[in-house]
Amino acid sequence: MVLMMGTERKRKLSLFNDSVAAKMVKTNGNNLINHWNGKPYSARYYDIFDKRKTLPVWQQKDDFLQALKNNQTLILVGETGSGKTTQIPQFVLEAVDLETPDKRGKKMMIACTQPRRMAAMSVSRRVAEEMDVTIGEEVGYSVRFEDCSSARTVLKYLTDGMLLREAMTDPLLERYKVIILDEAHERTLATDVLLGLLKEVLKKRPDSKLVVMSATIDAEKFQGYFVGAPLMKVPGRLHPVEIFYTEEPERDYFEAAIRTAVQIHMCEPAGDILVFLTGEEEIEDACCKISKEVANLGDQVGPVKVVPLYSTLPPAMQQRIFEPAPPPVKDGGPTGRKIVVSTNIAETSLTIDGIVYVIDPGFAKQKVYNPRVCGESLLVSPISKASAHQRSGRAGRTQPGKCFRLYTERSFNNDLKPQTDPEILRTNLANIVLTLKKLGIDDIVHFDFMDPPAVETLSRALELLNYLGALDDECNLTKLGEIMSEFPLDPQMSKMLVVSPEFNCSNEILSISAMLSVPNCFIRPRQALKAADEAKARFGHIDGDHLTLLNVYHAYKQNNEDASWCYNNFINNRALKLADNVRQQLVRIMARFNLKLCSTNFNSRAYYINIRKAMLAGYFMQVAHLERTGHYLTVKDNQVVHLHPSNCLDHKPEWVIYNENILTSQNYNIRTVTDIRGEWLVDIAPRRWRENVLTLLL
Repeated sequence: MVLMMGTERKRKLSLFNDSVAAKMVKTNGNNLINHWNGKPYSARYYDIFDKRKTLPVWQQKDDFLQALKNNQTLILVGETGSGKTTQIPQFVLEAVDLETPDKRGKKMMIACTQPRRMAAMSVSRRVAEEMDVTIGEEVGYSVRFEDCSSARTVLKYLTDGMLLREAMTDPLLERYKVIILDEAHERTLATDVLLGLLKEVLKKRPDSKLVVMSATIDAEKFQGYFVGAPLMKVPGRLHPVEIFYTEEPERDYFEAAIRTAVQIHMCEPAGDILVFLTGEEEIEDACCKISKEVANLGDQVGPVKVVPLYSTLPPAMQQRIFEPAPPPVKDGGPTGRKIVVSTNIAETSLTIDGIVYVIDPGFAKQKVYNPRVCGESLLVSPISKASAHQRSGRAGRTQPGKCFRLYTERSFNNDLKPQTDPEILRTNLANIVLTLKKLGIDDIVHFDFMDPPAVETLSRALELLNYLGALDDECNLTKLGEIMSEFPLDPQMSKMLVVSPEFNCSNEILSISAMLSVPNCFIRPRQALKAADEAKARFGHIDGDHLTLLNVYHAYKQNNEDASWCYNNFINNRALKLADNVRQQLVRIMARFNLKLCSTNFNSRAYYINIRKAMLAGYFMQVAHLERTGHYLTVKDNQVVHLHPSNCLDHKPEWVIYNENILTSQNYNIRTVTDIRGEWLVDIAPRRWRENVLTLLL
């Protein structure tokens, strides 16, 4: 790293400086030059810099840098409000020499992983602002299907999944001098695999360093995993938070949350409210009800701005959480209040200024995988004590706060788990197994997982990949498997894409894959349900949901990607834009492997047949057969399933492929389904798989 004064280059700084001021030089005036871009720092930079110095983590900056200098791995527990997510990467950036290029001659970087794409994007923007640089230049981010970085980037925030994908082309992650795993306590699937991978990388790269960070972490477990790694604790900048419990269990946490929010607005002093709920539909419903109930109270209370927050919300809508509360309706009238209704996305990383009151019903949606039925469920489950602690901490960031837990103190003490179960113990592992194979890790069973997954889950993943042709009978990666692993998609979808040229429909399969990789494109507002359903029906295809999505994409392109056309047809414009971006990236991967882009003549009878056959080539293990009783049986496991009510079919086909098998209420429902023919399975499915089908055909 160097200092700059105009075009003059100064001497390189020594490793591990003690102050950011050491990297600034004065111009002819009193302004300081930003050594990253050679421009004077803005006035806002100085305001932010003064605030940064008040963060608790700043007080332990020297201790942190010394610990990092003396150790290859460091575990840092930074409580809510400590500033670890924004400041630690900047401390590392100051201290580490990035001037020496990697073995390929490329500039080295610092990586900071986040479990959620929204956190990676928002935190990187904040850090770019703190460093007074342009986002995408010196500070950037990388999330699935979106890369906002450049050759100038020295600090990159990225999702843990994206770092794992980078390891496929750079197994030793040689681009990165220091890797920071943030929010490690969330124990996402990608984070757990990265922990095992980085443990091996550190042995082979003594010049690299790892910082494992979290707000609530099982420190002893991580220290046991990284033997010899010191633990550093940073206190939070928390004001006192009063915790309130209910005297009796609530029958309906949703209604209780709405009632509590309205009561706080009526009775408590000024301060914004954060309400935790479990999903998009619940959140949108709560926003409407809270707004309506407050409006019914009239002038006796101040105005409210009720803002939803969930991962599939468009970025512009997500930014509304940072807007100030509304002013009083009239001079001297009651003050306004902002109420944010969010999923557990607001538990960590995101800081919403002004929150004084938190309402915690004690539930969140968790993905659970049942390997015996190959089905995943998003179940509303009780949170852990660690999550409850995180939620309450949101209330004490700027002043003393209050947290209203809508469950009993006895339930908190006796019923909640200390930590959330790691995702690796409750998810389908096929994609991760394929990634590990691509990384050259052959002995998956003995891979150094912090919490080894169930043998049955691993066996099912290996079986699926073998049927798909990604692994041979000795569980070695095949040529097909190598190509499949390059696509950031589920293995079934990757297989469908790779073989689509054989069915002369790769253009259409690209569009369908892109549409399946983005949030639901159909908008269904509560105030216009009938109109939305009628609009969706206009895109409906007689053969099912996949082809309906293809119709939507084609119509979007034919209407010149017009946002007003999307609005008029109850289509999510952002989802279609993202699908278009995803498709372009998939096309580039196809080109890399010389996979032909082609289409069957639209006027040919074979047009839709070829598309359905190509889909079957990837999803032959996700086929269901209609029984005389009126329900469906999955061919793989003879599991009773039902068509999800959102399907576009106007009939019950004898055979269907499905994208998801999800548990809703008490039934497993297959969602995103398309009509196929049973005899196609005999030609397309692997030989060993045909036995499952022939018994139903005969």
